[in-house]
Amino acid sequence: MRLKLISCQVFEREVSAVVARSQNQVDVEFLSKGLHNIGCLGMRERIQSTIDALPPDYDAVLLGYGLCNHGLAHIRPHHAPLVLPRAHDCITLLLGSKERYLDFFNANPGAFFRSSGWIEHETNPEHLEQLSISRRNGMDSSLADLIARYGEENGRYLWEELARSSDHYSQLNFIEMGTEPDDRFERHALSEAKHRGWEFSKTQGDLSLLQRFVDGPWAASEFLVVPPGHQIVPRYDGEIVDCEPFATPTQPPST
Repeated sequence: MRLKLISCQVFEREVSAVVARSQNQVDVEFLSKGLHNIGCLGMRERIQSTIDALPPDYDAVLLGYGLCNHGLAHIRPHHAPLVLPRAHDCITLLLGSKERYLDFFNANPGAFFRSSGWIEHETNPEHLEQLSISRRNGMDSSLADLIARYGEENGRYLWEELARSSDHYSQLNFIEMGTEPDDRFERHALSEAKHRGWEFSKTQGDLSLLQRFVDGPWAASEFLVVPPGHQIVPRYDGEIVDCEPFATPTQPPST
């Protein structure tokens, strides 16, 4: 098969590894991790425009994303069917299954995750940072900026509330995928954990789900195949994503 894979750049090393082993011809295009920061509508628009610009000669278009806070909701195929993992976010793809992710989350409710891709692409392009929710809402402002904008009392209150946004985390977990060139990313994650005062842990990742993703066939329990004329919709159960027909605009009668 000839496949197009549109993927978040956090999977750059992992996707490169599984594509190299696939019997399919997989043309890969990585989109900036910063799309996650501009809101689901902006993320959706950019992914959809990438799909719409593709030529019609692919057998399928793969989306290397989870549902990602509804960033994939209402995305539609253009010429070829879309294929996406049944995953809430990227952690499922790094751990190898949504079941393993759920088990880990239940056992470690205060865990914050890092991988080589999240560390390597931690800095987003400035044009996306300008559009980010945190920039637009002042969430990346310094204490001095908040005081200047809102006054001493309100500025300090907002600063303290923003500082509490990570209070429910107590552990930083580094997912080791076997695609890292050395231990630089693990050391970076360990340093971050120490800086935040969190426990550090490491989990062995699993490339098997990503490998099945680029190899096919796509088991319905792990992947959703969206045919032309349909769009991605979220589900609030173990299936995570589904598809439904979308109405095309009614053409005015010819005269």
